[in-house]
Amino acid sequence: MRVLVSGSTGFLGSALVRALGVAGHQVVRLVRPNTTGPPVPADTRSWDPARGVLDPATLDGVDAVVHLAGENIASGWWTAARKARIRASRVDSTALLAETLARLPTPPTVFVVASAVGYYGSRGAETLTEASGPGRGFLAEVCRAWEAAAAPAARQSIRVVHPRFGIVLGASGGPLARMLVPFRLGLGGRIGSGAQWTSWVAREDAAAAVLHALATERLAGPVNVVAPEPVTNREFTATLARVLGRPALLPVPASPLRLLLGEMAEELLLTSQRAVPERLTGSGFRFRYPTLEVALRAVLGRAG
Repeated sequence: MRVLVSGSTGFLGSALVRALGVAGHQVVRLVRPNTTGPPVPADTRSWDPARGVLDPATLDGVDAVVHLAGENIASGWWTAARKARIRASRVDSTALLAETLARLPTPPTVFVVASAVGYYGSRGAETLTEASGPGRGFLAEVCRAWEAAAAPAARQSIRVVHPRFGIVLGASGGPLARMLVPFRLGLGGRIGSGAQWTSWVAREDAAAAVLHALATERLAGPVNVVAPEPVTNREFTATLARVLGRPALLPVPASPLRLLLGEMAEELLLTSQRAVPERLTGSGFRFRYPTLEVALRAVLGRAG
């Protein structure tokens, strides 16, 4: 297939581009003007979602679209202005793509729009499948609006898939990369009570799940892209420390986090989501890294 990918130079997008290439697909990168970061190869097309600019000709000859672009939710304080940017970077860009796709005489057959398990809000130990309803909070509201923005494409019989990603694990980016320095120094530990559930997925499996969604015609709508064995924060931090051969004896109390980060602490660090990949495994997908220790040893290059 010829696959148009937004967010192609990001942490997950770069892994997806590699996986698509290995699988024999042609990648076309959808980039913003003056995109910063790694050099972008020649086969690119331009858009400006902040200004609502997308030439329909940009989508000519494309068999599938994967939309991963969006402002990093953990790279700065959640001021009102920043929250507005986080929301707009996802919802407005998805709406622009969906509306443009819906007007094409020969649209792509599938539109994969990233979402997140943040859709479910904080739900304690409740097991969350794709049939579970939405939760409360800023990220839950963003995810609802993000997924709803793809509706114009779905109404035109384009197969729309919403991979609801858990925490994507890789040594070169994402939450794991930020945890490595304190844990390697023996300064890591559980966050808050440690009882909150963490839904995670190895980056290689996350990219493979997107390829699976592209190829599996019966998959449409929400798909939890999480490993089959979620863990509590206490289990996560203990496993990471064990893989690194370091102690995990310095817990981070919840109260200072709430004082320092406010709503951001509640939704990113203290939230509890025990999501399972019911639709993904039910459609035949097999995880390469189904358990946390196996995944951590793989991404950190440590033999079991």
